[in-house]
Amino acid sequence: MNEDSIGAPSTGRVDIVEVSARDGLQSESVIVSTDDKVELIRRAAAAGLRRIEAVSFVNPKRVPQMADSAEVMAALARPGTLPDRDALSIVGLVLNSRGLQQAIDTGVDEINVVVVASDTFAERNQGKPTAGLVDVWHEIGAAARAAGLRSTVTIAASFGCPFEGEVPPERLAEVVDSLMPTPPDEIALADSIGVAVPTDVRERLAIVRDVLGGPIEPRLRCHFHNTRNTGLANAAAAVEAGVSVLDSSLGGIGGCPFAPNATGNIPTEDLVYLLERMGYATGVDIDQMCTIVPWLETVVEHPAPGLLSKAGMFPAAS
Repeated sequence: MNEDSIGAPSTGRVDIVEVSARDGLQSESVIVSTDDKVELIRRAAAAGLRRIEAVSFVNPKRVPQMADSAEVMAALARPGTLPDRDALSIVGLVLNSRGLQQAIDTGVDEINVVVVASDTFAERNQGKPTAGLVDVWHEIGAAARAAGLRSTVTIAASFGCPFEGEVPPERLAEVVDSLMPTPPDEIALADSIGVAVPTDVRERLAIVRDVLGGPIEPRLRCHFHNTRNTGLANAAAAVEAGVSVLDSSLGGIGGCPFAPNATGNIPTEDLVYLLERMGYATGVDIDQMCTIVPWLETVVEHPAPGLLSKAGMFPAAS
């Protein structure tokens, strides 16, 4: 990490979950090769990113970009591919018991399970209403814990649904409460279509904390999309409200392929710049991370929306 880039004494640490290799690539029209996916993960790890959502064990007909997840994991396990493999946590997205078994068999360190807060989006995304996805979580969550895997439940459409519109705060509270008989290690609130603003973030984090309470309290995490250019503002609001884990994607690539116009994760490099200027430590080498983005643009064959790699650091190096 470039110490000159830190604008204030550290006020704490914020961990980044790098999602470019999964959420970033899943909706790209160019099918990215296994070798390029592995190289993206290697470069991200070399820049200091320690939690990387790398693969997705879902129906390849629905998400063809992720059809080679087993091959990616096999390549990552080869000696020398990731020199610091023991220091990394490789995350796999799973949606059912079959996906969980694939994740276990291929050697992921943690799983991410999606439960959608609105029934219509849940049906279109995963073929079940919200209650059905909660039932699936209870099955997967218990099995993952028995297998020694960390788990996150990402509540998609926590701030709004592309089909039903506003998601009432009480609906979010109900979904969170329904997860707790099988508590995950983390609960992530996802703005899947990029509609939230900072006041929404503060309100919904407070609601979720009220629901959790008690002796078992999963760590809170947030996943923001920048569809309406509010993602970084929402990230700042989240950390100021006490969230210490954020998802982001190198270059800002990605988006949900099942939500209309829901493009744009927040760019990891822009997020790290924001956090470190605010005084939070991330453990990431910004300069090294910025060198990845031009390479990534050649892989996906279009410019990435992230700005730091184009504008450069401030103050400029002398």
